[in-house]
Amino acid sequence: MSVLMGSEELLERVESALSDYTPRKIEHPSAAAAAVLILLHPLEGEPHVIFTERANHVEHHKGQMSFPGGACDDVDDCGETTALRETWEEIGIEKGHVRLIGTLDDMVTISNFRVTPFVGILEFEQAYPFTINDHEVTKVVEIPLSFLMEEGNMELEVREHQGREVLVPDFSYGGHRIWGATARMLHQLVELLR
Repeated sequence: MSVLMGSEELLERVESALSDYTPRKIEHPSAAAAAVLILLHPLEGEPHVIFTERANHVEHHKGQMSFPGGACDDVDDCGETTALRETWEEIGIEKGHVRLIGTLDDMVTISNFRVTPFVGILEFEQAYPFTINDHEVTKVVEIPLSFLMEEGNMELEVREHQGREVLVPDFSYGGHRIWGATARMLHQLVELLR
């Protein structure tokens, strides 16, 4: 599927798809609650998805590509507050620059977090002045949404999960590999847009 549309049209398509979608909630009492932000940045005439490359000394998912986010604090409402707070703490995006537009399905990760993925638009059309917290993140990587939507740019890998083989999505861009829970969340967003 070739994706040739302008930034505004593609962002409207994302908003429409999410407004018609009811996310699946998971009850998993033994998993720690967490939230991430899948942030779309209208840059250079098209939306880009913002990823972070996690530092090698963090507790979970060292060196992996991920969305900004993390575990809920006691003071959070464990939803959008967590996603926005973590995005500010990790890469310095002010919550006033983010417009939340929807939520994807909850997901339980292998590190035993129940993650709620929020989707938002970064209302800042130039290069953003990220402030990277180098205790958690080594860099910010922005990937065009149109690239991620191209069918040939996603591969399915066979993995073993709870004693059976399953197919899991995997994306590569500019030497960066997106896999695991991040790729599964991204895959769900892409499928909603198709």
